[in-house]
Amino acid sequence: MIPRLHGRTHSPREPLAEALGRPLSPNEGLTEYTVVAHWPGLDYYTPNDEQRTWTPVQWAEHLEDPYLEHPFAASADDDRRAILHLDIRLHPDDRELTGPEWAETARRFARAAGIEIPGAAEHGWRWIAVQTQPGRLDLIANLIHLDGTWRTPPADILRRLADEARRIEQDLNLIPVHTGSTARTGSTARPAVPTAPTASAQLASVLAQLADEQAGPLAAVRGLVEHTAYRIARQPGAAGTDTAHRLELIARRLHGIQQDLDTTAAHLAQPRTAAVAATTARHTTHRTP
Repeated sequence: MIPRLHGRTHSPREPLAEALGRPLSPNEGLTEYTVVAHWPGLDYYTPNDEQRTWTPVQWAEHLEDPYLEHPFAASADDDRRAILHLDIRLHPDDRELTGPEWAETARRFARAAGIEIPGAAEHGWRWIAVQTQPGRLDLIANLIHLDGTWRTPPADILRRLADEARRIEQDLNLIPVHTGSTARTGSTARPAVPTAPTASAQLASVLAQLADEQAGPLAAVRGLVEHTAYRIARQPGAAGTDTAHRLELIARRLHGIQQDLDTTAAHLAQPRTAAVAATTARHTTHRTP
């Protein structure tokens, strides 16, 4: 499974056409078997499931809406290219995934990319996942938040996507990718030299297990909190709504703790690499007699 991050664009129309493998049509309705997942807040805006009959053009307009609602929203460097496009491709010999498996894969990559935050269902970023070409899933999102703020993807988004791809391969029994990078850098990958794990590496592994999005203990707790919030939100009365909102905030804080632990684990693993590079440089320096 290889995730590939495209360059950001101003419009979702070209990424959506690429995902479909054909030009956008104003007459063709996309079913739930094509748009296999979307941002949770969409159900709050279309409670009658009217999106089940939307055409590709309507889906594109839905992703474009934040541009119209927030005409001055831009990134820190004044960039208005808010459309993020990610495609995920299976190994040619992989089995065909089911609809629910594609949907779960889309949600996991949305979280890894930072465009879906637990506890922010109706206040998040608009995104959809399209699966129409064999062995391929496309995720298209608008980085402009519903409140007009700009969502900058994590600096280590490529590593997060690659790590999530490896976990999904294990969970779904897919053929693993043995190369270590999914970025389109053009560089030749070099085989890793096996080294004995240091104390920092062992501690980093512990923190990474705690921060694991799928099997970590914090993920299990957060999942229970989110599920409880979902159930309570559908109970009549303002008290239930207020409680659900507080639970969503708790889930969001738990997710923040997971991200902090993941970042700390990455920092723990870095000094070892820097030390090895410095030692190598010292031993390879030419000295004049």
